[in-house]
Amino acid sequence: MGGLRELAAPFVVPGPAGVAIRARLRVSSADTAVLTEIGMFLGSLASGDLAGRSRQGRAHDSAAWAARKRVLTVSSSARWAGSLTKATDDQWALARRGQAAEMAWLRGQIGRIEARLARPPGAKGDKRAGLVRGYATRSEWHAKSRRLRVLEDRLATLEDDWAAGRVGVVRGGKRLARVRHHLDEAGLSRQTWWERWQAARMFLAADGESGKRWGNETIHVTDSGELSIRVPAALAHLANAPHCRYVPEATVSFSHRATEWQDRITTNRAVAYRVHYDAVRDRWYVTASWKRRQAPVLPIEAVLAHGVVAVDMNDDHLAAWHLDVHGNPIGEPRRFFYDLSGSTGHRDAQLRHALTRLLHHARRSGVAAIAVEDLDFTEGTSRERHGGNKRFRRLISRLPTARLKARLVSMAAEQNVAVVAVDPAYTSRWGAQHWQQPLTTSTRSTTRHDAAAVAIGRRALGHPIRRRTTPPPHDRRDRAGHRIAQAGRDSRRREEPRPRLPGSRTRSVPPGCGAKAGDQRVQHHSGHAAEHGSWRQDPLPLGLQKES
Repeated sequence: MGGLRELAAPFVVPGPAGVAIRARLRVSSADTAVLTEIGMFLGSLASGDLAGRSRQGRAHDSAAWAARKRVLTVSSSARWAGSLTKATDDQWALARRGQAAEMAWLRGQIGRIEARLARPPGAKGDKRAGLVRGYATRSEWHAKSRRLRVLEDRLATLEDDWAAGRVGVVRGGKRLARVRHHLDEAGLSRQTWWERWQAARMFLAADGESGKRWGNETIHVTDSGELSIRVPAALAHLANAPHCRYVPEATVSFSHRATEWQDRITTNRAVAYRVHYDAVRDRWYVTASWKRRQAPVLPIEAVLAHGVVAVDMNDDHLAAWHLDVHGNPIGEPRRFFYDLSGSTGHRDAQLRHALTRLLHHARRSGVAAIAVEDLDFTEGTSRERHGGNKRFRRLISRLPTARLKARLVSMAAEQNVAVVAVDPAYTSRWGAQHWQQPLTTSTRSTTRHDAAAVAIGRRALGHPIRRRTTPPPHDRRDRAGHRIAQAGRDSRRREEPRPRLPGSRTRSVPPGCGAKAGDQRVQHHSGHAAEHGSWRQDPLPLGLQKES
């Protein structure tokens, strides 16, 4: 491959394994006070349980879990205690995975800096020899050596925490906790921040239980939309229904997947619920979630039987092009723009809108698959990889690759459209090299991103990205040479003639009487006989022959 890395084969991305729906809960002021008190009480229990679990570290076992649950059961209930301990264990496990990922990232950064520090300043890199480039100046070399010591200290601290089982978890979110020290920059008052902090630390969530009524015994919603919450033992005076339960005046009405949700609760299959308060909008919501049986992944040949819509993801738009099964672009390129500035809700809405239009375009095109790049910019934002190219590092940092692909997979599953992931290597470069100019016309301006979409689609279909070149003219065949995409200089028998097809090759010569395909002696050259036989003139004139 001339130093190019080996490309991974395309594959069909598995569909989502879970479902979550949300509905607004229009509660009264009395219901708001009760839900807030229950959520704050359970949130305090969750904070204490998380602190105790963190102190136990790696020494935690089933006996310690049972002891934690018994302590929580006294002030709440056995079911609330189970939900609290499970949520705590999930948070601790997530923090451990974060530690492992950060340690792997630090080791990679340390290795790259050490390799570049070992090279003289200003030294050029050599990929074939496996040598990285050195730092540009002596001052940069010195700054990177100091950064190396900082990263090594961070890695040593993380390794000590990993060995001891210590994790860092902030209930309510680390970002919101840091805003407390920058209220003026965030435009928040202390009271507003405190309300958001308290709302984020509330706990009103319960996992589903198969076989129990309505699929959840702690928090359940009936088929008529009645919400019922089990009140903790310490707050039994807040119950307004039998069996120590509280039923708000507001009802729940799910609009999305309502039929699927009702099918689950009527058959008593597990459904998890979470009641949460959005302090920014001053609204209460109920979220229902459950696991679904994952659909079998179809073979890649089946999903690509009718072509593919290839997509190139960028920081401000999706460039898409429809390709047939032979890898030829059909129609015009499509671009679906979005704006990633503003709040998180605005960015999510922009992504959903762009993906919705993309899926509608795929359905209208009659394809059953969308091809995307299997991008991962975790290492791409490193200073050691792109040096002082701050603009490019900011560009790839803005790309919502993981979020966009996850949203695309979940939304495409509802439209029965498969997502095919391909290796992203060289798609932009080769697409621009082989497809940008040929696809540009007087009425169509093909961008580099459009050409990259064609390259992505051809790779998903199993075709090479390089397009077939035009054959040389007949009068310049010897001068123009062969088509590089068909026969290379090292190909055997490339100079031999093509095999002769049965039948006439010209309209003037009957079948079986024409010249052979590879015979170049049919011309009346000296020393070569023509195909129809030759005649030879006698040395004497005809008149002299008669006299003799």
